[in-house]
Amino acid sequence: MGNICVIGPRRSGKTTYLAALAHSYSLQKNKQKLTIKPLNDESKKLQDKAQDIICQGFSFEPTVIGSVIKNVDDLPYFSFKIDINSGFLRKTEPIQLNVRDYPGEVFEKIAEPNLADEIHKEFIEECLMNDVVGCMILLTAWEAGADSFYRRVMSRFIELMDQKDRLKNLRLSIAMSKSERGEIWPGRLDPETDLFNLHLPTMTLTLKDLIPQENLRFYALSTFGVLEQKIDPRPNRIDAMGKEGQESYLRDAAAWKPYNIIEPLYWLSTGK
Repeated sequence: MGNICVIGPRRSGKTTYLAALAHSYSLQKNKQKLTIKPLNDESKKLQDKAQDIICQGFSFEPTVIGSVIKNVDDLPYFSFKIDINSGFLRKTEPIQLNVRDYPGEVFEKIAEPNLADEIHKEFIEECLMNDVVGCMILLTAWEAGADSFYRRVMSRFIELMDQKDRLKNLRLSIAMSKSERGEIWPGRLDPETDLFNLHLPTMTLTLKDLIPQENLRFYALSTFGVLEQKIDPRPNRIDAMGKEGQESYLRDAAAWKPYNIIEPLYWLSTGK
């Protein structure tokens, strides 16, 4: 069972997504029961932070490189065990998610030709190690200009995959995060067609051309979810300006129900 990387640009919601995993002790969906267990101290602390920060209507501070974070070992490292009990026989299919919380700026710098900073080199080295079975890439922007930028980042990332001989054996799940937005929510059911082909066409075409079909999937997910899918599908999220720029807050903690946060991880881990 290998590691999974969760990466993405700044403000794509990586830390909040991991906190939602830590907070979701048990989820019931149709005939499946998902149980998520933090395995290390940092994951347990993240579980507490989800309760003390997100559920209280506050926002996480972004993970940034600075005086405290100077190299990869300074970054938070989380480990979760996810048990999926499915069907009449309640067959258990465990996933172990080991992930480091990288600042979005190191992902964005992939597009630069020279990865001069040591932390950026370590970032690439860790993402493309042989024991990493898959990489989940959270994207959030789809406005004009995002497609060109994401294409440059992904083109360079694919070059680095090829240099590390990972082009044929590393799964990529490309996920549109924050899909609770009204203009994005209707496209969640067929995200490849209705989100990625429509809003990020050149990036999507680049990925399809260069990544083997069996190793590439497109998803829509929402860490905050909506208030009530059938009755009141408003985003369960409030956006406001904070000291670090735009920040997102949970609108109603009692109605917190993330959407599709497990499926990309399951596919990355199992290929199913």
